Amino acid sequence: MDLILCHRTADFDTLGAAVGLSKIHGRAKIVLTGGEHPSVRNFLAFHRDELALIDRRTIHPQDIRRIFIVDTQRGDRIGKAVEWLSLPNVESVTIYDHHPENEHTLTATNKYIEKVGSTSTIICELLQRHNITLNVIEATVMALGIHVDTGSLTFEQTSQRDVLALAWLMGMGINLSMVSEYAEPSLSPLLQDLLPNILNKVETEYINESAIAFILLETPDFIPGLSSLVAIIGDLLEVDVLIFGHFYQQKKGKQNKLGIIGRSSLDSVNLGHIFAKYGGGGHSSAASFSIRCDNAQEILDEIKKQIHTQIPAALTAFDLMSSPVRTIRPHTTIEKAQRILLRYGHSGLFVVNEKGELVGVISRRDIDIALHHGFAHAPVKGYMSKNLHTIVPHTGLSTIEAMMVNNDIGRLPVLDNGNLVGIVTRTDILRQLHQTRISKHQNTPVSPVVSCLLPSFQEKLHPPIGELLQKAAQYAEEKGWHLYLVGGGVRDLLLTGDDDTLKLQDIDLVVDGFHRNTTTEAGVALAQALQASYPQARLSIHGDFQTAALTWHDDDNLGSLWVDIATARTEFYPYPAANPEVEASSIRQDLYRRDFSINALAVRLTNPNPGELLDFFGGVRDVRSQLIRVLHPNSFIEDPTRIFRGVRFAVRLNFAMEAQTLEYIEYAIGSGIFEKVSLEKTSIPALTTRLKAELSYILQADYWKKALELLQQLGALACIHPQCKISPEIWWQIRYLDRWLRYYNLEQENHKTPSWLLRLEIILTSLELQIRVKVAENLQLPKDSITRLNQLETNQEKIEHSFDNSQKLSQKVEFFSPYKPLDLILIAVKSNKKIRSNIWNYLFHWSRINSPINGDDLRKLGYKPSPQYQIILKTIKGLFLDGEITTKSQALDFIREKYQK
Repeated sequence: MDLILCHRTADFDTLGAAVGLSKIHGRAKIVLTGGEHPSVRNFLAFHRDELALIDRRTIHPQDIRRIFIVDTQRGDRIGKAVEWLSLPNVESVTIYDHHPENEHTLTATNKYIEKVGSTSTIICELLQRHNITLNVIEATVMALGIHVDTGSLTFEQTSQRDVLALAWLMGMGINLSMVSEYAEPSLSPLLQDLLPNILNKVETEYINESAIAFILLETPDFIPGLSSLVAIIGDLLEVDVLIFGHFYQQKKGKQNKLGIIGRSSLDSVNLGHIFAKYGGGGHSSAASFSIRCDNAQEILDEIKKQIHTQIPAALTAFDLMSSPVRTIRPHTTIEKAQRILLRYGHSGLFVVNEKGELVGVISRRDIDIALHHGFAHAPVKGYMSKNLHTIVPHTGLSTIEAMMVNNDIGRLPVLDNGNLVGIVTRTDILRQLHQTRISKHQNTPVSPVVSCLLPSFQEKLHPPIGELLQKAAQYAEEKGWHLYLVGGGVRDLLLTGDDDTLKLQDIDLVVDGFHRNTTTEAGVALAQALQASYPQARLSIHGDFQTAALTWHDDDNLGSLWVDIATARTEFYPYPAANPEVEASSIRQDLYRRDFSINALAVRLTNPNPGELLDFFGGVRDVRSQLIRVLHPNSFIEDPTRIFRGVRFAVRLNFAMEAQTLEYIEYAIGSGIFEKVSLEKTSIPALTTRLKAELSYILQADYWKKALELLQQLGALACIHPQCKISPEIWWQIRYLDRWLRYYNLEQENHKTPSWLLRLEIILTSLELQIRVKVAENLQLPKDSITRLNQLETNQEKIEHSFDNSQKLSQKVEFFSPYKPLDLILIAVKSNKKIRSNIWNYLFHWSRINSPINGDDLRKLGYKPSPQYQIILKTIKGLFLDGEITTKSQALDFIREKYQK
């Protein structure tokens, strides 16, 4: 086990450096050695589960292998963890810090002490050298580290390197509203003196759960620099709208003046529009104006009235909650509870009794500690917390946020008349808070929900498809469901130019809102309703989860279209490469089960807010950056076909594979897990049927060569078999096969074998005979392919040893005729030039030469149908091939002379 130690009373710099270092050492865990600053504690109240944090009490000291210490060199600053440094099993201790050494300096194997403003800067430089990217939360916490330790680049110790590191983090997509919320900027002495007086003048109103603050500061003279206070006051007050007025006297003989500065984090409150009446300017979220007047309070009251009319209805627990809620019973063992957490990716579970009444909650941290002390088989009732905080469906967003922060809890049960109807988590709150607090000046949205995109999407869509989606949404709304367009269709719409039209051929629709009367059969019901409007579509219902598909083939309006419809679901892989087990869930969980961020996008098609783009995992950013990024580290272990899909998307879209994603692929392949599972399991879908499907997609596409090159480079062909590689010789044979297939049209030759299958067969010939046949059987290749692979060397050897190039043409044709054409093609690409040339001539010329006579000619001559027919026709064709007979009349004369009737 590798550990990254933060110093006691952790600030953002030690946390940010630790988070960055955990990306470099992917298996290392972060340990907070004792306490946090209040701002860090508030941050972790929402984001703890998104970071690689581990509780110090769950660590077995004998398991520690390497230790990294960030932002300190003093033993007294890491508390009891200092004892771990001298353990015999600890191989190395590495320190990263930006403070000068002193008498309390720890002894370490490696030290990296740099004279910069922040330790996070040092780690940022390492991340850049390793070409590692960060998600929004990781980049934001590192940016907070630099901001806090450099006073937002104003402290004396700030270096150019800090500025460059912060710029690099900006490029990763940091959330500036979060930086503004959690950083603690300093004030000048003048403004510090003014601040208490200003705060005493605050009037705060609450309208629909939104906090609106008004301040009117009256002074005899103008005070410069007050605008810099507004953001800080807003953070201190934690309000949604702040209106700051400064009323002061002008020079003698002139009217008094009022300056108003406004800030809003509510999308619905447009300050620029409100202030325009007074000659002001700015944006909807930040605006100001200055006006001469005698009654400042009157103008302030007018502004209040206009703001009141724009405050949206408050979001409640009913709007935010997810359902159904995963629960366990009090007698459930700790071990089983941990398996449930692992299966569903939850950070805690609610406990209910036999009557379904809520009696407790147990968190992942509680379970980890119980397991650490050896109580795997103990019931959860001994470890669950009975001091429950609950909410009801009409509890407002701000109340929920305050409860989570004040009580450091990540989930709140929603009770309706005592019944558990839903759950609100940190993630649900963050999604809304980020949306409402997003900085308007940011170019890249950090919210998981991007504002309405439906009009622009409708303009890009082929009109009949847009009409189909509207009908589907209308039916879903009638049932009280939410309907989303998800996956690749959304990605392709984002990639489509403004003036282009996209005619989607594959559409995925997901129904969500289980607590709003959705059932697992919703997808089927919706598909059946659509078929009533489109009777020409073929309806298929498949799978245990009641998913449905509608297909059109060469339709006059829709063309060839496939529409999959399902209820939002989550999935669990019982073992690597297995088929997943699926259960009803929320749209967020449904998107999280997908492969890559660019495919984990959804557009809401129903009210409220039709056209909102849900982007929980940075998919829009990755589309813009042209990156293929996997959603979670175990993705490729759970389903190795995702490696092949990632390659397919990268080559088809001309995107790059993200560095961390490449590391996950390398680890999954190098771990040997697939080979181990192959020995233990008889049925491995992801290495058999699903792998075959992915190979077919790749090998029949126009970009198959580039895709194969990338698969070879990644070592991904080991998923077929550990010994499977494309040698230079195999590469030549695949390319040579392609030349043959340009002339030998498989469709015209009435062969059912597609070209991709022949390419795969050549790849499999890199394996030994018995292995290759076994792999072909596992992939469930057609019997002809398996037979061809099994007999390849035998037939090749027979041809090379028995073929005589000096034979007559008729003898050569007779020599090759027992072999099937596709067998000969595979033999040709693996044989010497002489054999290849003769097989080529046989397939494309000699075998296509027709005899000058047929059976009808024999009947006309008076010959009765008999086995003699074949003898005569074969003899005549042989003479014709050898040039001994050149015309039909010569053939007929020969027959009359040689054969009796």
